[in-house]
Amino acid sequence: MNDLGCCAAAAPCRRPPRNFGGYRPLVSELSAVYLPEPTAGRLLGSWQWDVPALLLVAVLGGLYGWGVVRVRRRGGPWPPTRLAAFVLLGLGAIVVATMSGLAVYDRELFWPAAVQNVGLDLLAPLGLALGDPLRLAVEALPEGGAARVRRALTGRIVRLLTFPLVSTVLVLATELTVYFTPYFATALRVGWLHELMYLHLLAAGCLFVLPVLTREQALPAWCTHPVRAALVFLDGIVDALPGLVVMTHGTLIAGAWYLHHAPPGSDVHHDQQLGGGAMLGIAELVAIPFLLTVLAQWARAERDGTAAIDRRLDAELAPAAPVAAADGTAGLVRPWWETEQGEVAERVRRQRPGD
Repeated sequence: MNDLGCCAAAAPCRRPPRNFGGYRPLVSELSAVYLPEPTAGRLLGSWQWDVPALLLVAVLGGLYGWGVVRVRRRGGPWPPTRLAAFVLLGLGAIVVATMSGLAVYDRELFWPAAVQNVGLDLLAPLGLALGDPLRLAVEALPEGGAARVRRALTGRIVRLLTFPLVSTVLVLATELTVYFTPYFATALRVGWLHELMYLHLLAAGCLFVLPVLTREQALPAWCTHPVRAALVFLDGIVDALPGLVVMTHGTLIAGAWYLHHAPPGSDVHHDQQLGGGAMLGIAELVAIPFLLTVLAQWARAERDGTAAIDRRLDAELAPAAPVAAADGTAGLVRPWWETEQGEVAERVRRQRPGD
């Protein structure tokens, strides 16, 4: 990595260090040297530090690891698959979006920035949610802390923001606001606003995904598993809209910036179409495992409910146990089928056609 914050493999590099306190220099103040063409090798080999994102990843990873250690020390299980999903898919997506070759090229070409944003908005929240940090917090914290977490999940503000239809609209509004207002163009010039945009996209995605996938009761009672599956299907359609609009939009997004900063010979309009297509494709790819996870939870809930009913019936139909009668002699508890209710149920069963 060279002194301009870019990997040596990507040199020469005209990007100055990020200025988190103000605007970056305009093109007239920069060298005429451009980044090399973003091949697959350069994208994989080019990295730069993003201190705010690195701190966020360290804090989230540290808290999650502390929770896993606490649960396991108490003798409770925590599936390795959840840990892997949180670290590799959730935190990994944040690292790739903010520090990989996508971040190196995001101010020269539109499509890396589009992939960054959709990764933070859709992919990273899915990975974090598959790790179920809300249930982990409840199981790791003392009783008082767990109660406070559950109260926070059922508070008015949280319930409003995580209400499925509200959170879906927030995700869509966030994407459209980023691309069709001065938000994105300004963030390209202002370092601290760029970091805030990252956090905004990540938070908007988490508001929808975390409550749907957690094992905690973070959604209204009417939001059963069939309803969740329908909402996730609807969300997959909604998430595809920003990419479709960006891909077909005739006006350049942040056009003044990219016309000045794109490498010579680049087709900025084609670059925007590539970005919109990438957004659309990633949105649909994320929607598939999201929906499959909800369907798997539904099947598991049905299986657990059936098992609970079977256990209850086994207990009710168990052989009679001896008890002490009123005269002190051993007596028997009448089995359920010998009671009046049991006899009625048996007569009804025999009267059903086909039995």
